[in-house]
Amino acid sequence: MTSANLEDASTGPVAAGPPDTGDAPKVALVVAAHPDDPDFGAAGTAHLWSKLGWDFYYLVCTDGSKGTEDKTLTAEQLVPMRQKEQRAAAQALGVKDVLFLEGHVDGELTHGRKLLGDVVRVIRQLKPYAVFTHEPSQLFHRNSFVNHADHRTTGLVTIDAVYPAARDRWNFPEQIDDEGLEAHKVKEIFIWGNDNPNFAVDITDVVETKIQALLRHTSQFGEGSDEFLKFVRERWKDKDGRYYERYLRVTMAR
Repeated sequence: MTSANLEDASTGPVAAGPPDTGDAPKVALVVAAHPDDPDFGAAGTAHLWSKLGWDFYYLVCTDGSKGTEDKTLTAEQLVPMRQKEQRAAAQALGVKDVLFLEGHVDGELTHGRKLLGDVVRVIRQLKPYAVFTHEPSQLFHRNSFVNHADHRTTGLVTIDAVYPAARDRWNFPEQIDDEGLEAHKVKEIFIWGNDNPNFAVDITDVVETKIQALLRHTSQFGEGSDEFLKFVRERWKDKDGRYYERYLRVTMAR
């Protein structure tokens, strides 16, 4: 990884190293809609930066109860299965911990006070320097597939949680008064799935680790068909033959 974030007209954003947090702890929170989404969005970055001393946490917003084509599985069976798979994937990457919100059904996520408060609470508990999440505003991605409604909702709620909700003590004051939490200012947001990224992480050296993490999600991808492996190996591959996770990086001015 290079030490600067430079834009290259031919290949897009050039890979850059993690932010300099100064005296702040190197803590990152990945907020995703479903189990497996954190690994699609940021597994390579989480693995690389964890080796550099960062503590990465995953927060999954829905129960993942509708994410399989296996007709023999019930929702009651699928929810704990997907949680177990996500924990196994995170362990393979060196992620510190995986948190799962309760009460939010897969495919039915809506922006409201409960979901916003749940995400704010985790931000105030973990005090991350950086937060990673879904692209919230694009309905289509690369003109090839729909950006899932749960993904859009998660991205928007996460951004709203970062600013202004988590940093303002007047928002969800019960968390401060009754739960002993403190308002917290996230310094940087990294949004994956944006069609105009300005920041990239070169994950070439760990792309196989990312793929192995994805393959922990057997309820989704089975044992990993040749078609699936071809898809994931091509998805992050650039014209130069290297692999990148790309983000829209937003550095908060205050």
